[in-house]
Amino acid sequence: MKKTALLCLGAVIGLSSCSVVKTTANTAASIGSFAVKTVASPFTSDEIESIDGLSPEEAVRQGRVKNAPYVVHGRTYVPMSMEEAQNYSETGIASWYGEETRSKPGGTITANGESFHPDRVSAAHKYLPLPVYVRVTNLENRNSIIVRVNDRGPFAHERVIDLSAGAAKKLGFYDYGTARVKLEVVSLTADAKP
Repeated sequence: MKKTALLCLGAVIGLSSCSVVKTTANTAASIGSFAVKTVASPFTSDEIESIDGLSPEEAVRQGRVKNAPYVVHGRTYVPMSMEEAQNYSETGIASWYGEETRSKPGGTITANGESFHPDRVSAAHKYLPLPVYVRVTNLENRNSIIVRVNDRGPFAHERVIDLSAGAAKKLGFYDYGTARVKLEVVSLTADAKP
């Protein structure tokens, strides 16, 4: 059990639609002003084909998952290095995910191994290192918030970020489903206070 907990804290993989095969330990952690609940590995998913050329289970065992290349639906995604992400900004379409994701098997776990709570402020990104803090500005109403990116996605419709339902509400596009946004990395350190 200790080994599983260490794997969890060192490197964990999961997508919002992953299935949790076995959960053996839970750990609470406080990161800056964020309190997160981390769940032990291992994870598997029908969507995740490979991580860094390994099966998801083997990648977890080797601790090579947080920012390693991964394959979803036959497409390879290569996360940015910390250096590449330092001055990252992007404009595009944001969507949101909530209870419909949480109700799926394993939908309560993020790629960073944290508990997913739809009403809290968090986000998923395909390429940013995990975790990272990003300022998201809704370009339609100018509302802006800082979110903790702790998950992978979105994998549909060429969207640039998937926000929790709580974040979408704060940004004013919950009722619309999507919004045009600008993303700007504000901190790459896990202990940063947004």
